[in-house]
Amino acid sequence: MGSSLKKLSSYFSAFDETRILMFGLDAAGKTTILYASKLGEVISTIPTIGMNVETVKHGNINITVWDVGGRDKIRALWRHFYEKTSAIVFIIDSNDRDRIDEACHELHKMANEELLKNLPILIFANKQDLPNILTLDEIKEKLNLSKLNEMKTKWHLQPSVALLNQGIDEGFQWLATTMQSKNYLKQPIIETINDSKIVKDDLSSAWNLVNIKTLLSKFL
Repeated sequence: MGSSLKKLSSYFSAFDETRILMFGLDAAGKTTILYASKLGEVISTIPTIGMNVETVKHGNINITVWDVGGRDKIRALWRHFYEKTSAIVFIIDSNDRDRIDEACHELHKMANEELLKNLPILIFANKQDLPNILTLDEIKEKLNLSKLNEMKTKWHLQPSVALLNQGIDEGFQWLATTMQSKNYLKQPIIETINDSKIVKDDLSSAWNLVNIKTLLSKFL
C-alpha cells in the first residue's frame, strides 16, 4: 500500500492536500479497507455510525480519505463532502445479492453529481472470499458500469478481501496511475484554454458591435 500512496502523494506534490472520498452501503467493508490502507494491517471494526476521517501522510502531502457511513440516515449527508474531492473509492459487498441494485443506484447517483463528474472511480468488489458471491462479470452488469463509459468516466473494478488485506494495494495503484495520466491532467487546462478563447471571441464581437454602432451614428 505504501508504494501506491507514494505515487499519489508525488503527483500531488504541488498541492497541500488531496481528498479521496470513500463510500458505499453499510457493512460493505469501507472502514476495514480504510484502516488497512493507512496502517497496512486489518483491525476489528464496527458499523460506521457517523463517519471516519483519516489522513495518510507521505512527506509534506496529506491524503484525506473520507469513509462516510452507508446507513440510511447518514446517506443523505454524503453530498456535503463532495467539494474538492479528487477521486472516488466505492465499495460493494460481493456477497450481498439482495442490495446490489441499491448499490448501483447510489453509485450512479454519485457519478452524476455535478461536483463529482469525470472523477476517476475505483470500485472495490469486496468479500471475494465468501461463498455465493457475484462474479466480476455479474457485478459489471448489475452496476451498469457501461453507463460510466458513456459518461467518459474512468473506472476500475478491483476484487478484494479486506480482512485478508488482498487487492487493496492493486486498486490504489490503478488510482495513482490514472490520476497521473497525461490526458486526465490536461483536461482542466484544455477546458480553461477553451473557456478563455470563448471569452475572447465574445469580447471581440462586443467590441466590433460598439464600433459599428459608432460608425452608423455618424450617418444617422
